[in-house]
Amino acid sequence: MSETERLNAIRERIDAIDEQIQHLINARATAATEVAHIKQQSSGETVFYRPEREAQILRMVKERNQGPLNAEEMARLFREIMSACLALEYPLNIAFLGPEGTFTQTAALKHFGHSVTTTPLGSISDVFQEVEAGNCQYGVVPVENSSEGVISHTLDMFFSSPLRICGEVTLRIHHNLLSNAGSLGKIERLYSHQQSLAQCRGWLDRNLPHVERIAVGSNAEAAAMAREDPHTAAIASETAGEIYHLGVLVHNIEDEPGNTTRFLIIGQQQVPPSGQDKTSLLISTKNEAGGLHRLLEPLAKHGVSMTRIESRPSRRGVWDYVFFIDVDGHKDEAHVEQALAALEKQAGMYKVLGSYPKAVL
Repeated sequence: MSETERLNAIRERIDAIDEQIQHLINARATAATEVAHIKQQSSGETVFYRPEREAQILRMVKERNQGPLNAEEMARLFREIMSACLALEYPLNIAFLGPEGTFTQTAALKHFGHSVTTTPLGSISDVFQEVEAGNCQYGVVPVENSSEGVISHTLDMFFSSPLRICGEVTLRIHHNLLSNAGSLGKIERLYSHQQSLAQCRGWLDRNLPHVERIAVGSNAEAAAMAREDPHTAAIASETAGEIYHLGVLVHNIEDEPGNTTRFLIIGQQQVPPSGQDKTSLLISTKNEAGGLHRLLEPLAKHGVSMTRIESRPSRRGVWDYVFFIDVDGHKDEAHVEQALAALEKQAGMYKVLGSYPKAVL
């Protein structure tokens, strides 16, 4: 058999496989519409998006994957299939910290897939307000960066917001130097969010030491501004470059190659256990010796692992603080429930912000 004949045979096999895949995807979509019909006929409150169910499916996809595609890539493909099927049941509108082209939008699409509508908003508080008002079903907000630490505004919003944390997504952050200048030597000003400037400080000091650095509200805003002047540049994502028609002068200029940002999915629903969950808490204790130790003692007693703790001013008095805590497990699991019940008795302020699946992708 000649090379051409072998290639034609393989291509025919690919075409047959593609046909089978297309048939099965449509069969899955048909099943999704049947699920929607059953839910619509139920007497209780209809919940179409089930974070715990989607997390379980994606975990199973990764666990049973045998290659040659890696598990992350296979899960990403299933994420898009699930997104398209959910859109047949109930199209979602997701609020995010805009404008178009921010890493927060990228995180929203990574978590929900591309078959949702994403709505850019001007501030983190606006994202909370739109979800609280019901104009968007869910919101995506940044909460911490591996290089720069916690995003305080996001944590502070939970003091008064009734919204719950429904999920999380982590995103590897790659910063790119975008410009239509053509070369580094033609750049006179650089726009970027202040965190991105900090995360790229070493590279900028070495390569653009005399260029004026101007902090703006977001990297997408920086890209929009750089588009207007050929002697300017922006630090932003490749997506922002595509949206605002800027070329990539240099890829991946971040100082820390492992730079990662964690985002929270906020909504109004309580999420059932998925099997691999986190619970986030807002608590306070009296400002006295040993107060925090006594407050957290029930977690150790009941074998609950604390994975993160952040302190914030309580706004109730000078040097009075509250603590944001993440623990392993779902609040409805017996050992976690017992630990939280004991912790609540010790706490001055106690609020469960949500139990939700750990990030899968």
